[in-house]
Formats: sequence, C-alpha cells, structure tokens
Amino acid sequence: MDPGIGGYKLWLMIGRIYPDRWIPGRDSFFSILRTFGLVLKRPRPRHTTNSNHRFHKYKNLVKDYIPASPNSLWVSDITYIDTEDGFCYLHLVTDAYSRKIIGWSLSPTLEAKYTLRALRMAIEQTGRDDLQGLIHHSDRGIQYCCDAYVGELNSHNISISMTEDYKPTDNAIAERVNGTIKTEVVYREKRYRNIAEAGKRLGRYIAFYNDQRPHYSLGMQVPTQVHGQKQQDSRGLSAPCRRASPECFS
Repeated sequence: MDPGIGGYKLWLMIGRIYPDRWIPGRDSFFSILRTFGLVLKRPRPRHTTNSNHRFHKYKNLVKDYIPASPNSLWVSDITYIDTEDGFCYLHLVTDAYSRKIIGWSLSPTLEAKYTLRALRMAIEQTGRDDLQGLIHHSDRGIQYCCDAYVGELNSHNISISMTEDYKPTDNAIAERVNGTIKTEVVYREKRYRNIAEAGKRLGRYIAFYNDQRPHYSLGMQVPTQVHGQKQQDSRGLSAPCRRASPECFS
C-alpha cells in the first residue's frame, strides 16, 4: 500500500474511533498500523552460531567461576556487521577479568581461519607459549570446535569451556561486549560502505574501548589499566559486581 494513502486513511480512522484530544495507547496504535499495513516486517535474525556439526563439544567450566586476575578467563564470540556491500563478521576475544578486547578479526565470511586469527592475536599479547591455568569460553559453534581452533588451544595448554544451551547469559561478558560495540558505534553511525571502512572504524573504537572508556564494573577504570594489574581483586569492584551477573558486565 502506498504510504501516503495509508497514512491518510490511518488519520481518518483515528479521527472516527478516538475523540478529540485523546491519544490511543501503544498496543492500540500498533494494532491500527498493522491493519493498514504500515508496520515494517521484522528482519530475519542472522545467526553466527552453527552447533550442528561433527566436532566434539566441551563442558561448561565457568558456571560459577569468577576470574581473579588477567588471562585467567577469555570469552569469545562472533557478531555480524551490516555494510552496503553485505554482511561481514567480527570475531572477538575478550579478557573476562579486565574486559579488554585482546583479539579481534573482521572477515567477509564465517570461516574458522578468521576466528583463529583473533585467538592468535590474543595469545601473542601474553608473550607466553604456555598458558596453563587459562580457560577459553565460547559457544559451541563450529569455528570454536573445529580441529584447527582446538589444536591451537591445546598447543598452549588452554582449557576449553563451552556453553551448554542457547541462553545469552551463558556467555554474558562476550554478549555484552558485542552489544556495547553495536550500540556505541555501529548503530549510531551511517552504514559502512564496505568491510574496509568497517574495519578502520571498528579498529579505532576498540582502541578507544580498551584505553579510554571507563567501566562501572571496573571501578571506573579502563580495561588496559586493569589488564596490567597482577594483584588479585585489584579492580575495586563493589560487592554486587563481584558476582557474575550480566547487569554488571558494562
């Protein structure tokens, strides 16, 4: 239906149904919009996780685990970025203690080699080959379960943990980081022309996020500052934020 004609008919209908100076409630208003075909269809959700594969899926090791120092728990996830040329995919590795993004990769596809690239960036920043005591937590997507990714984790003695269901809270910190990036930079700006433009902008934001953006859950410190701390419980968190509650992951 032509939006001009639909809008005019909507105006007449509201005038007949509702008296002067009375505004319909939200539900009634949207019901009228649907009647005249003026509500946009919801976009189909785009999934980045495919856990229907032959590879081994690992147990969740971090249900009640709270990291006490940097490089004791890493969380990984993939999210999509829309551009004028189509979708691209942001692969992230975040340190759960400091909230610092320590590895990332932007890719044109969901191939595991790009996820592996983000992991190797994270490993390189430690300056160590043996990372025994570190837990890597992710969903059960094929990128994280495939031989190449698991082999890289095993070669550095990193323990493997995965979500057991599809609840976002099972990987709350990673989901929170995704949401922060989308809210603070992607949704606020004009859609990127291509993956190159998206990569430049996201790279600048990740540097800002790590080095300049204070976090309430870190006692208003920035991730890079906290990531350099070695003393246990040195973040100065309030008691509620010592618990692994999603609302504290900001």
